[in-house]
Amino acid sequence: MKTIFKSMSCLILGAMIVTPMFAQQKDLYPELEGPGPVVIISKDKNGKEELINVFEETQRPHFHDPRAPRFLLTDQQGKFALGIGGYLKTTMEYDFNGIVDDVDFIPALIPQPGSTAVRNQFQMDASTSTIFLKLVGRTKHLGNFIVYTAGNFRGSGKTFELQNAYLSFLGFTMGYDTGLFMDLAAAPPTIDFQGPDGMTFYRATQLRYEANLIKGLKVGVGVEMPSVDGTPAKDVRIGKQRMPDIPAYVQYSWAKASHIRVGGILRSMTYEDQVNNKAKSLTGWGIQASGTARLGNFQLYGQYTYGKGIAQYLNDISNLNVDIVPLADESGRMQVLPMKGWYVGLQYNFSKRVFASATYSQSRLFTEDCYAHFNETQYKKGQYLVANVFWNISHNLQVGVEYLHGWRENFNDVNREANRINLSAQYNF
Repeated sequence: MKTIFKSMSCLILGAMIVTPMFAQQKDLYPELEGPGPVVIISKDKNGKEELINVFEETQRPHFHDPRAPRFLLTDQQGKFALGIGGYLKTTMEYDFNGIVDDVDFIPALIPQPGSTAVRNQFQMDASTSTIFLKLVGRTKHLGNFIVYTAGNFRGSGKTFELQNAYLSFLGFTMGYDTGLFMDLAAAPPTIDFQGPDGMTFYRATQLRYEANLIKGLKVGVGVEMPSVDGTPAKDVRIGKQRMPDIPAYVQYSWAKASHIRVGGILRSMTYEDQVNNKAKSLTGWGIQASGTARLGNFQLYGQYTYGKGIAQYLNDISNLNVDIVPLADESGRMQVLPMKGWYVGLQYNFSKRVFASATYSQSRLFTEDCYAHFNETQYKKGQYLVANVFWNISHNLQVGVEYLHGWRENFNDVNREANRINLSAQYNF
């Protein structure tokens, strides 16, 4: 532990265009005062400040989402504006006293004992660099609406991969986006692209509706494209799904960058029992409490999630294919396991240029019906500790340094650890 502490010391939617109800990225993380350089291409410059404000107010709140665009194209009437932007990010990573077998720091992927003699590792990554297009429109019947597409280079062989593609208007959002079960504004800042191992994070094709009820109170409900990642088993096939996933939440905000949120998700997971030639379903469910709060120069982040059959939503456990798992000694039958994930983080803003944060997270897979007995080397628990410092050199250039420590524990109580130092530079455009 001494080594650890020494190392440490070294839009969201269209409905929110008019009155955003949750913390924006610019509220959570310090930025330099004054407007950044925005280039507007239009014959008529009237209303340009209003257009810039709309883009900033609907900026996505997650730390790894791009900022408001630098370049805007507008029509002559000032009713439509197309923003073009993104960022280039390069990260250098060095693992020591244990490695993680990925460019992201995922405790579940710390190698099994004896699988490698390598204890140190150097990597570089630029695949999280992001490009986006964002169209904002003002219409008579649909009001304000947003069309947003974004992608990075996390595809196979570092090819371009879609991250978002959706349309939002009158509180409705349809398309491909981060899931409604998540709380993006409650996620702590990290150079590590995945983030805390117990955090919920996923993307899905969806239709959702969100509304502001009374001052500070917001609700949302949706249907999402199901995706089931199960453990391969004899006489079982996992494929077509019969029901959508259904997430919902209630959120209360009392100030900028301060809210609490309670959410849940219900899912039906279909598999084929090839012994009896029959389609069967198991029910998965999850509940979550999350939030963030501003306390002077401090920003507090937190989340707690518990459920059954929700593996694909939790960062660490999503790598294990345990949404559904085989039932011991019963061919053709599957079961759902309980699991949980949580984190707590604290950020301190030294100034508009410099801020630092530290976060501890944990994820846990529980056993039922002798699952642990037949899967002794399976993941039981992961822990994730991160501390970082970020420096905004200019409006567009940010650099950071970060230390991470991870633990993985199996059901047979075998433990493994890894350490990583991250250095990053990000230029926004």
